[in-house]
Amino acid sequence: MGTSQSQIAQQVVESILAQKLAPGERLGEQELADLFGVSRTTVREALMQLQARGFIEVRPRRGWYVVEPSVDDARDAFSARRIIESGILAGAGRPLQHTVVPRLRAHIAEERQAIEGADAATRAFLLADFHVCLAETLGHRTLSDILRDLTARTTLAASLYQSRHEASASCAEHAAIVEALEAGDTALARERMLAHIGHVEDALDPGQPRSHDRLRDSLAPLAATRPAAG
Repeated sequence: MGTSQSQIAQQVVESILAQKLAPGERLGEQELADLFGVSRTTVREALMQLQARGFIEVRPRRGWYVVEPSVDDARDAFSARRIIESGILAGAGRPLQHTVVPRLRAHIAEERQAIEGADAATRAFLLADFHVCLAETLGHRTLSDILRDLTARTTLAASLYQSRHEASASCAEHAAIVEALEAGDTALARERMLAHIGHVEDALDPGQPRSHDRLRDSLAPLAATRPAAG
């Protein structure tokens, strides 16, 4: 049974979050159709959905490509994340801490395990997914979907502009945010989140995009991918 267009789009976004799909990488319709066992029409519909979300662009007479965000695009995405993530934390109530903290601590434990291992894709995915997990855990399902897209956009920027921010530093900053939430200090959690996003943005260094042609490996499902919220 073939994969739906929504599932194809989801897998592409997850592969971007895992830094398995690079900015400027070509997405061939027939190759995707063969990979997912669907028609080119279904693939085209998925790509059009991704185009509307800002991840894919059409280059005349060349086909579909993962977007290469400009510096301004990257700054705009980071700015949007600041507004949303600081707002989520500012509105977090004390009664939520008992349900929020255990899940976030489990997520950070997975991050640390991935950092110690050799699976760079899972590590990248988990570090990005922390922000989506935080929004979901705090009860913001709509904002978690928006954050997933924004985080994927900043992940593309980090890949394109050769981010110098270390995975271990991101994990430590995530842990510090959770420690503040556990203490019931949402103001401190918000302050640490803003600092964390700033550190990631400041680590960008304009460089050349890395192009590669390994679509099948890039879109292989991640073992660590969390199931979609019901």
